[in-house]
Amino acid sequence: MEAETLALAQEMDFSMWALFARATFIVKLVMLMLILASFWSWSIIIQKLITYRGARREAAVFDRRFWSGEPLDGLFDEIGPDPDGQSERIFAAGMIEWRRSHRDDGDLIAGATARIDRSMDVAIAKEADRLQGGLQVLATVGSTAPFIGLFGTVWGIMHAFMAIAAQQNTSLVVVAPGIAEALLATALGLLAAIPAVIFYNKLSADADRIVAGYEAFADEFATILSRQLDS
Repeated sequence: MEAETLALAQEMDFSMWALFARATFIVKLVMLMLILASFWSWSIIIQKLITYRGARREAAVFDRRFWSGEPLDGLFDEIGPDPDGQSERIFAAGMIEWRRSHRDDGDLIAGATARIDRSMDVAIAKEADRLQGGLQVLATVGSTAPFIGLFGTVWGIMHAFMAIAAQQNTSLVVVAPGIAEALLATALGLLAAIPAVIFYNKLSADADRIVAGYEAFADEFATILSRQLDS
């Protein structure tokens, strides 16, 4: 009898697709949710890696242009009031307010320094929102996917015990498929959550470093304009 049971167990298909096909509707729904969450996370991860790399490259190029000795007015005329680069937009925000703060007679309106700082702070906040957009999805997937997978596991195990009760049989052939399907849900939950958590921490740190660079540039630019105001 035991040999027959083992033979039947060995003939069963325990591939990923077979486990998914044999699972109950609820467990299948959980698995599909976790697979979609994993693909969504990876799409955000890849997009952010490309975006951050481009932002660092753009900041380095603009930084060289800014410190090349070219007149600030000439640099602003070249990039225009609505440039494509992140650092350029922060610079443009400061220059726009700088020019608006001049009267027709050439004198500056009072409080120009504070307004320039505020304009660049608003521009930095917008760039930070763009950089950090989507990271909340990674945080959500990383924190909820294991529990969703655990729910699928609990449901699958419950279904396996119901099969045991219905067939009045505790053999490996009856128990193994349900347990394997249930554990697959947990595995998919971890597969979705682990990369999401790792890259959320990495990308959050990268975004903070990029924004810190923008803030440092804004402080240096504000210092240059303050010197011009004092002179």
